[in-house]
Amino acid sequence: MQRRRLAILAGTTSALLIGAGVTAGQASAATGCQVSYTISSQWPGGFGAAVDVTNLGDPVDGWSLVFTFGAGQTVTQLWNGSVTQSGSTVTVRNAGWNNAIATGGKVSFGFNGSWTGSNPVPASFALNGVTCTGGVTPTVTPTTPPTTPPSTLPPTTPPTSPPTSPPVGSPVKIMALGDSITGSPGCWRALLWQMLPAARVDFVGTLPPQGCGFPYDGENEGHGGFLATSVANQDQLVGWLAATHPDVVMMHFGTNDVWSNIPTSTILAAYTRLVGQMRASKPAMKILVAQIIPMNASACPECAARVAGLNAAIPAWAASLSTTASPITVVDQWTGFSTATDTYDGVHPNNAGDVKIANRWYPAVSAAIS
Repeated sequence: MQRRRLAILAGTTSALLIGAGVTAGQASAATGCQVSYTISSQWPGGFGAAVDVTNLGDPVDGWSLVFTFGAGQTVTQLWNGSVTQSGSTVTVRNAGWNNAIATGGKVSFGFNGSWTGSNPVPASFALNGVTCTGGVTPTVTPTTPPTTPPSTLPPTTPPTSPPTSPPVGSPVKIMALGDSITGSPGCWRALLWQMLPAARVDFVGTLPPQGCGFPYDGENEGHGGFLATSVANQDQLVGWLAATHPDVVMMHFGTNDVWSNIPTSTILAAYTRLVGQMRASKPAMKILVAQIIPMNASACPECAARVAGLNAAIPAWAASLSTTASPITVVDQWTGFSTATDTYDGVHPNNAGDVKIANRWYPAVSAAIS
C-alpha cells in the first residue's frame, strides 16, 4: 500500500450569521450559515482546499457561496459545484444534485488552486448574498510540502464530508473487483482513495496501481477482458482473496458477460458463487455490488438493453443473499451516467465518468469502514 503524500495545512474558518436574507428559490427566508475552509494539501505553486457549508437558517433550494482571495490565488479545478472567478472574487454555485440544504444540513465542495507568495484563508464568506459575519480563526500545522501536486485529474469530494474520527485498529482492507471498468487504469479508484481517510483504508489486490497522474494506493483486481462468469466458475477469486485478505469487496463486474450475451440469470448465479467465495474467506465480509455503468457501443447495439436488464435484477438478488453478518449493499452506478459525456468509447469511463463513479462508491465505502 502506498501512503498518501499530502502536506496538511489545516486552516479553518467558521462564520455564523442568522438574520433576514435572500435564499435562492425561497423569498423572505432566514439565512444562517457556518463555513469551514480547510487547506488540505499544499505544494509549490498549488494547493487543495475543502469547504463545508452548514445551513443554520431556513431550508435552501439553490445556493451560491462567494468569497475573496487575499493574495491573488486562483481556482484551477472545482468539484461538487460550478465556479466562476472575477479577479480575486470567487463564486461557487450548487451542482444539479446538491442544490437543497435542509436546516442543519451540510453541503461540501472542494477545489485545487494556484498561489504565489502566500496562501491566506479567505476572510469572509457570503451565502446567497448575505455575508457571514463571524470571525476567522485559521490554525496551521506546518509540515514539509510534497514537490508535486497530488492530482492531475479533476478529483472529487462526496456530497457529505468524510469521517474525521481517528481510526480504530488496523486499516480496513478493500478489494476493488471487476474488469477493465475497475482496472485499465480505473482512475475512479484513485479519486475514491483521495476522498477516504488514508489511515483507515488499505486498497488490496494482486494487480498493481496504474498511472492516474498522482501517487495513490491502487492495488486492485480489475482484470481487463475478464468475465464474472469465468472468474466464478474457475474459482479465480479464491486465490486473490487468499493473497490479500480483504474486509470489504467492491464489485463492478459483468460488462464483458453482457457483451458476450450471457443471460442475466447466469451472471447472477456467478455473483452468488463469488459471494460464497468471499464469505468463505471472511464470514463477516462486507460486499458492495454495483449496478454497472451503461454501454452504448456500435459493435454491440443490444448491450444497452442487456445492461438495463442486469441492473434491474441486481437489487432483488442482493436482498435475497444479504445477511446481518455479511451485508450486500447495492451501489447504483447506472442512473445518471451518460455514455455520451462520461465515456470515451461508449463503454469505458473518461475523466468525467471517473468522477461520477467515485462519487457513487463513496457513501457505501465510507459506511463500510466506519
